[in-house]
Amino acid sequence: MLLRGQRAAPRLGVSGLAPLAILALALWAACGGPPQAAPSGSQPAQLPTTQVTLPDGALIEAELAISSEEQARGLMFRAELPPDRGMLFVGSRSTQRSFWMYQCLIPLDIIWMDGAHRIVEIVRSAPPCASTSPGGCPSYGGNANSVYVLELAAGQSDAHGLSIGDRLDF
Repeated sequence: MLLRGQRAAPRLGVSGLAPLAILALALWAACGGPPQAAPSGSQPAQLPTTQVTLPDGALIEAELAISSEEQARGLMFRAELPPDRGMLFVGSRSTQRSFWMYQCLIPLDIIWMDGAHRIVEIVRSAPPCASTSPGGCPSYGGNANSVYVLELAAGQSDAHGLSIGDRLDF
């Protein structure tokens, strides 16, 4: 097994495997391994946004996490999230989706919705995970099938009276 940054020693006499091993190592280094800490002072990637209207009429400017890379990063490394901002995870089909708080610095409300934008599950004030190991972080939600998941600053689902069955507009 190679660690990130190590190179495989060439194998003599196995001409077809060396290029494959190099390709596999390059792909692993580019796509795999645990997420790394964001450099200090770095800004989150600028994602497209959409406006989400809550049942009480409040407007949330939500960043759209559509690609698997955007969804994997989510709100990691964010030091704050204003009450009128959030992140909307857009799935391609209805399924159970659990979330974790690895490398997330702030507590969040996590709201799962079905394809009709109706709330099917809410986790209020999910705390950041202090573990330095991804395996040391608990998972939240994923008990009901959903297509969309909205993350808001902790306390916002209570502040806006969100409950199961409510419909969000976006």
